[in-house]
Amino acid sequence: MACNFVVIEHCHQTCLFVQPGVLRYNNSIFISRYKGTLYEKRSSGCNQKAVRYPVCSSTHHSTSSRPVDPHNTISSLGIGVVGCGRIGRIHAKTLSQEVGVKLIGVADPVESVGRQLADACQTRWFSDYREMLQDPQLQAVVIGSPTRFHAEQLKYAAKAGKDIFCEKPISNDLAVIDDCLQVVEKENVRLFIGFQRRFDTNFRAIKAQVEDGCIGELRMFHIHSRDPAPPPAEYLANSGGIFLDMTSHDFDMARFITGSEIEQVFVSGNAFDDEAKQAKDLDTVIIHLRMKNGSMGTIDNSRRCSYGYDQRIEVFGSKGSLLGNNISPNQVIWSNEQGLHQSRPHSFFMDRYEKAYIHIMQAFLEMLRKGTPSPVNGKDGRAPVVAALAAAQSWKENRPIALAEILQMAQR
Repeated sequence: MACNFVVIEHCHQTCLFVQPGVLRYNNSIFISRYKGTLYEKRSSGCNQKAVRYPVCSSTHHSTSSRPVDPHNTISSLGIGVVGCGRIGRIHAKTLSQEVGVKLIGVADPVESVGRQLADACQTRWFSDYREMLQDPQLQAVVIGSPTRFHAEQLKYAAKAGKDIFCEKPISNDLAVIDDCLQVVEKENVRLFIGFQRRFDTNFRAIKAQVEDGCIGELRMFHIHSRDPAPPPAEYLANSGGIFLDMTSHDFDMARFITGSEIEQVFVSGNAFDDEAKQAKDLDTVIIHLRMKNGSMGTIDNSRRCSYGYDQRIEVFGSKGSLLGNNISPNQVIWSNEQGLHQSRPHSFFMDRYEKAYIHIMQAFLEMLRKGTPSPVNGKDGRAPVVAALAAAQSWKENRPIALAEILQMAQR
């Protein structure tokens, strides 16, 4: 298994990303390479041990892989971006300005939006993504359009023989997702789902520590995910509801951190804001999860958080606990006679996960370059949708819902 990033840690100090071929040191950490794998010599009390961190693993693995082309470098890869809205802009600018890839073009039917992004990235604008996919230099496509277009664009790209990075969700309909995954498998292309939180430094460190057994047997986890303000009413009306729109990221993190599947969910929630009430949706929820490995957890979501974008994870085990805290614009703590003061968390996801968006795109490009299977594949994209549908049913019926119930209904 290829490992594109390694998380390193020493005596509770800051965790870092290490890319293959780039060795970084943090005080007494020593990194060495053995047979292409990065190892860490880490102090644990008075003992030292080497730890391998294959943290690019997924709960499921795609078997789709390709032979490595020795002439295939990051700069030689031809990528196109579909959708020039908020997330499309993030990916296009990351590709053109941060990772040095060959950005073939950006596609959006709205000329003003498309041309503006194309000019900023010094590339071409296409009014029709299908025209862009005909470019012989294009090897893969990044789909960042609105959700309702994902399935059609994904299938068209797969049939054109292009590898695909697709923002979540593929669809809110399991039948549509399954149809897309069948096309991906038939065309033997790779699908990478854009769950960027998996590539956050803190959360990857938690994943690595859990896998390493640092806290013993995993028993509980708590995911706090709260937005600073609700989205516009017109967005809420077409969002699919809080579970599909917002909690799906947290369902994915539950699977990622625990390395296990969600077995059952039970929801309690309410709508406090008028926007959510008008959309007949919830804006504040607590979800209890039971995992197949026996661990239990909670997810709490809120559409409105007065102090910023709240993103924390706590994991508890038989030998200790791990806490991934919020990230602020700076880490300065000001002390005076009134107490201790520090900056609020980042204002929203673009700032909080700025580096994670770079890391996930680097992982996608490394997958293309090395011909390896997708570390976040179609099954990983499908599972949170199943959990979200189960959560919606749990709220409606006020009872625990096993995900097996949702899967059985989908097969009818």
